Amino acid sequence: MAEQAVIKHIKTPLTPETIKNLKAGDVVRISGYIYTARDAAHKRLSEALARGEKLPFDLKDNVIYYVGSTPAKPGEVVGSAGPTTSGRMDKYTPTLIEQGMRGMIGKGFRSQEVIDACVRYGAIYFAAIGGAAAVISQSIKGEKMIAYEDLGSEAIRRYEVEDFPAIVCIDTKGNDFYKIGIAKYSNE
Repeated sequence: MAEQAVIKHIKTPLTPETIKNLKAGDVVRISGYIYTARDAAHKRLSEALARGEKLPFDLKDNVIYYVGSTPAKPGEVVGSAGPTTSGRMDKYTPTLIEQGMRGMIGKGFRSQEVIDACVRYGAIYFAAIGGAAAVISQSIKGEKMIAYEDLGSEAIRRYEVEDFPAIVCIDTKGNDFYKIGIAKYSNE
């Protein structure tokens, strides 16, 4: 019989104490507030930092979810809200981690620079399951526009989440669940 995964319930904002014991492969449920941002928003955040401007929200200990949700149907908070490919944010991510961002949620591999920043500054990367957008959206209990409304679905929003399902993909020691999983089943 297959071993049942232990689900770890965590709350945002994330603290070093919260994430230090999380390991690549851990199954988590996240509750609290997370922020949404994709490529265009990351570019604007990075440009604002380069100009020495204050960001529209405090990155410290917060989590950014790489998502562009679809419009909500009547009676729903958001439409489908599945993760987008994280690698598209990699050129901006180390700077945001250095500014205090503690976590990211997306799908797919990350660059070595992002992994190094996670280790150096104590951040974590969670993978959400692509194709499970309708299920994920059920964990989103509230939404508030924060910045860059002109970007439409890619604007920065604050989601209030309850038991948001994710897997620790890169932990604070740099362990990468994608690489661990491949090695586990590799014949080499």
